[in-house]
Amino acid sequence: MKIGILCYPTYGGSGIVATELGMSLANKGYEVHFISSALPARLDITNPNIFFHKVNVQTYPLFQYQPYDIALSSMIYRVVNLYKLDLLHAHYAIPYAYAAFTAKQMLKEDNNDIPLVTTLHGTDITLVGQHPSYKHAVEFSINQSDAITSVSESLKKDTLQFFHIKKEIQVITNFIDNTEFEDLNECQRTQFASADEKILIHVSNLRPVKRVEEVLQIFKSVEKKVKSKLIIIGEGPDMEKVNSFLEENPELISKIRLLGKVNDLYRILRLSDVFLLPSEQESFGLAALEAMAANTPVISSNAGGIPEVNIQGETGFLAEIGNVEAMSNYTIKLLSNEELLTQMKINAKEQAIRFDLKNILPIYEDMYKKTIENFRKEPAKA
Repeated sequence: MKIGILCYPTYGGSGIVATELGMSLANKGYEVHFISSALPARLDITNPNIFFHKVNVQTYPLFQYQPYDIALSSMIYRVVNLYKLDLLHAHYAIPYAYAAFTAKQMLKEDNNDIPLVTTLHGTDITLVGQHPSYKHAVEFSINQSDAITSVSESLKKDTLQFFHIKKEIQVITNFIDNTEFEDLNECQRTQFASADEKILIHVSNLRPVKRVEEVLQIFKSVEKKVKSKLIIIGEGPDMEKVNSFLEENPELISKIRLLGKVNDLYRILRLSDVFLLPSEQESFGLAALEAMAANTPVISSNAGGIPEVNIQGETGFLAEIGNVEAMSNYTIKLLSNEELLTQMKINAKEQAIRFDLKNILPIYEDMYKKTIENFRKEPAKA
């Protein structure tokens, strides 16, 4: 099977899942073609079954904005024709599902066509998709897909609430390759904290929806009760809020480490005691799952699909969005009880194994095969 994957190249849930899925398919012998504006961050281009096609946009003074969608559609059309792809998989409705539909219309002019799978990842539905400028295009492109998947039950529910979707949405959760967390050379814990200190960690793109200011407020409360350090990994627009917090709380400067983007995330996660995720919205909570795979329990909000991953009282604790006091108290409770902390570390790892790649990949393979089979059966496609 030859599969075309359309995705964002950046560090983010949809891009990471698309890349990991494509590489896993390539490892099983499928021919996988990535089509994007840049090389996806985690993509191993040395795999002989992986191909990358960069979408180049021609700048022209007449255009106020670069016509990326048009260039993307043209590239999809070219790759499908040149490599005889069997299926397209768009990760994120805008622009990928919409551009894929346009490419399919172009292919029909050549008496050619190809099935399209669209995976909904979150903000394409909950934020971007609901904007009046995009809503109708998002709804249209989803309904034009031959198969639709969602990364969580929560996101499926939101999609059906906000849009008139005419086809069944199959939930295929995000996943993690637990083998990547095995046989790691762990970072020296003393690089970040002394033996009698606990380590709290937050990893995100520091967008407003991640509520990093609440991470800082939680740590400020926890540090008064439990000797601890905070590690923040990631870069983004709310880094200014972090800097302002440090200016207002100079006594905490030595207790907070800002690492930016790192290449050894999993090693750092493994030495952490608690992962903080007070997000306003999460379609699934992939960052929480990565923490669990590193034996790190999670203190989070109950936003979106997080409760499908973080189980209250088992893998961590959840609180209402914005309830800093509750999340602080849960963190203090966990860090003050070694027996509870040890058990939750074990539970977190067991939960991560349930979402292991080996359990999720066959579901994607089966969905691909059924989508192609049904597509070929349709009279209009015969």
